[in-house]
Amino acid sequence: MAAEVKKGWRFLGVVTGPLGDKKRYRRYRARVAGLPADYRAAVEALDRYMQHFAPGDAESLLKMLEDLADLFEQSAADGTPIRDVVGQDPLEFAETFLRNYADGSWIGRERARLTKAIDRATGGQQ
Repeated sequence: MAAEVKKGWRFLGVVTGPLGDKKRYRRYRARVAGLPADYRAAVEALDRYMQHFAPGDAESLLKMLEDLADLFEQSAADGTPIRDVVGQDPLEFAETFLRNYADGSWIGRERARLTKAIDRATGGQQ
């Protein structure tokens, strides 16, 4: 009986987990939609770019997006110009922002794989 209950909870977690993620993502999208037009356009552009290099697991991705929304909501509320947030090079900003969430990204795994392969090929020599 206990095994059946445990199995039932595990199944419930599988079913509701993705639903919870979808709800979080919808809340993120609603937050972005509530931004002033110029801030919204900036977040949407950053979102589009960062989705290509973002963490591969839902939790890390959602955390990254929520942090991005937090940053731009606070900047809009404070009246901080977008260029003061992203600087003169939006690509540099995006790459720096992404580095905070690199653990789950496919590009991070490939960078680590490349480094390990070269280390093995060179016997660990510098």
